[in-house]
Amino acid sequence: MLYGFNLAVVNSPAVHIKAFYNATWYQRYGQGLAQGPLTLMYSLTVSIFALGGFVGSFPVGILVTQYGSVVPMYLGEIAPKNLRGFLGLVPSIFICLGIFSAQVLGLPELLGEDAYWPLFLSVVVVPAFLQLLLLNWFPESPRYLLIEKNNVHGAAEALSLFLGQHNVQDTIAEIEEEKRSLASVKAVSVWQLLSDHSVRLQVLSVVVINMGMQLSGIDAIWFYTNAIFANAGIPDPDIPYTTVGTGAIEVVAGLIGCFTIEKVGRRSLLVVGFCFMGICCAGITLSLVLQSSVSWMHYISVAFVIGIIAGFCMGPAGVPFLMTAELFKQSHRPSAYIVGGSLNWLSNFTVGFVFPFLQMIKLNGYGALENSSLEFSGSGSNLP
Repeated sequence: MLYGFNLAVVNSPAVHIKAFYNATWYQRYGQGLAQGPLTLMYSLTVSIFALGGFVGSFPVGILVTQYGSVVPMYLGEIAPKNLRGFLGLVPSIFICLGIFSAQVLGLPELLGEDAYWPLFLSVVVVPAFLQLLLLNWFPESPRYLLIEKNNVHGAAEALSLFLGQHNVQDTIAEIEEEKRSLASVKAVSVWQLLSDHSVRLQVLSVVVINMGMQLSGIDAIWFYTNAIFANAGIPDPDIPYTTVGTGAIEVVAGLIGCFTIEKVGRRSLLVVGFCFMGICCAGITLSLVLQSSVSWMHYISVAFVIGIIAGFCMGPAGVPFLMTAELFKQSHRPSAYIVGGSLNWLSNFTVGFVFPFLQMIKLNGYGALENSSLEFSGSGSNLP
């Protein structure tokens, strides 16, 4: 949830943050910032979050303590087989809830005014501190305890707690069998993973899916929602409430993905989600072209933006992390998460940094078409 909050928290106070940069520069140097340097400073402010995640994915991937690694891996290891897909998408639901909460708090009636934007950016400290305290009471993954630590008693206790039953011998036996199969296999490094021909298709799938989900431009929508709606012709007083409406749709779409993943499968959710996003990107391009001649076309643009968000939250938002946990054995998972997480964060940074400059040079339509081609190329990949 904190991840989602941090994605959207910089959207509503964008005008106030830019004004703060401009005023500070004027006080120090006697003149305001030009549009180019101001856009550069703000785009760095927005995207530096992703750059920090990219840098942190290397040591964190090795220690297995980062969101993009530990949450789906942890849920994948503790979940019963029949609920693995559902629980694997639960993090994406809370990401959507975090985005929605940031959008609600960013309303003018709450913390969206100029005087409150520093407080708005600091709100995340409270739930982060609570999380830090509560995580100490989370039980360890049974698979990790048994396979990595050889702690049968601890694994049995954790399984009893998670499954709500005392008889967990069948599950213990299954993990023991996996442990025996991995007895002669050591944890592989990133280079060994990339050099292993037996998992080449899995690695390719992780690379394509993780880059595709970010290069789709979804984070640009979350980072710059208000600016996108303003360019689409939505009146300024209506933009914050339109943004909150998109957040509510995100949550609903995420719930649809959670409750259908076990029935339709991982690949179907990815293909349908990416294709729907691609169609909506092409629709945005067409609506922007016609916007000057058709007065109501800006409403169509908003509908296509909402369609992109809904398509993303139904599948591409959570399935990549889930598939990384399911495609690799215990010995390969940490390195696979380093590869997938690093590409995910790097693509996130690229989109967040570049998008404002595309807006500056009036290439909104081209950006939508470019994203559309990425969607279809990502959805057409052969998944194992």
